Amino acid sequence: MEQDMQIYLDYQATTPVDPRVLEAMMPWFTQSFGNAASRNHAFGWEAEKAVDQARKTLGAAIGASGREIVFTSGATESNNIAILGVARMYAPKGKHVITCSTEHKAVLDPMHALENEGWELTVLGVDEQGHINLDELRSAIREDTTLVSIMHGNNEIGTLHPIGEIGAICREKGVLFHTDATQSLGKEDINVQDMNIDLLSGSAHKMYGPKGVGMLYVRRRNPRVRIAPVMHGGGHERGMRSGTLNVPGIVGFAKAMELCLEDREGEQAKIAAIRNRLQERLSSSLSHVHVNGDENNRLACSLNISFEFVEGESMLMGMHGIAVSSGSACTSASLEPSYVLRALGVGDELAHSSIRFSVGRFTTEEEVDRAADLTISTVKKLREMSPLYEMAMEGIDLSTVKWSGH
Repeated sequence: MEQDMQIYLDYQATTPVDPRVLEAMMPWFTQSFGNAASRNHAFGWEAEKAVDQARKTLGAAIGASGREIVFTSGATESNNIAILGVARMYAPKGKHVITCSTEHKAVLDPMHALENEGWELTVLGVDEQGHINLDELRSAIREDTTLVSIMHGNNEIGTLHPIGEIGAICREKGVLFHTDATQSLGKEDINVQDMNIDLLSGSAHKMYGPKGVGMLYVRRRNPRVRIAPVMHGGGHERGMRSGTLNVPGIVGFAKAMELCLEDREGEQAKIAAIRNRLQERLSSSLSHVHVNGDENNRLACSLNISFEFVEGESMLMGMHGIAVSSGSACTSASLEPSYVLRALGVGDELAHSSIRFSVGRFTTEEEVDRAADLTISTVKKLREMSPLYEMAMEGIDLSTVKWSGH
């Protein structure tokens, strides 16, 4: 099927660049192509001015000053700088860090890297909706804890953590709080002052901006956060992240944020309504479906749903022409069930049968209706071929069946 026939329902993986963002970026490739670090001529000054303006726009969007914004190549780099940079800088105070089991790999992997270097790591579990227990967090913080990293919105199930409450606990205990806000930036209300956030990661390509540009907010006062550089070079970005700045990308990031904030609540309500339409269609036409995550407290774009007695990978083949993600091969080419769904206590079978649909600014009702029709017919077809479904329909409790063989 041709690309133009495809229905794109994978907005949590990436978003199309808004045409207005592209338009804002274009001059910075060809006419105003200066290096923002070239201080000797007008080309450099012009680029530096554009970058400073972008810092102010992105800072203001989260209640920070422009001087607290560090530009990176994306949220993966921002997460690495925040976690490794803070841990190494504050190692004399202690070598204990805390995160949660449903974080993105871009948080879990640097945390495990620290563990290999001699840090102690506490990974908090979550309940069946994907929430950590705040009392557990409070009691996990010790004298030698330097950093807590808990994401805002989950990339697989959409569950929103109460980051204001988490920030308050961290502030009260005197430890730094980092949040990976990749999925929520520009969509949810974020104020780093009110929420006591010390470091925050974000990425342009999740909010209708270009790929390859991200930001890290680093608090400058009360407390002033210091970071050991992870990348060394010309001392750009106050020494926290050396490297020539991606000026067109940065301009595009700021423009994308402006567009998100124009009518954030209206847009998110519209996106949630389209998501609910899809969920309603699927739930009313099919039995044995389970929505994963917290239905009352999730990203507007997100619908993660398991279809019992069906393999997610087989579903994707049947749903040719719809771009979605499956709950098994989420971060790699392996067929391991999603570790996020496992952490929620979703069994392996159900995890394997889960699909993440995510809608966005350009999704139409017609597209979700067509996607719903195709999903429903695919599930029905696959279930007709499933002996397990037949047994379940006959009222047999599959968990009590003794399977012979092996």
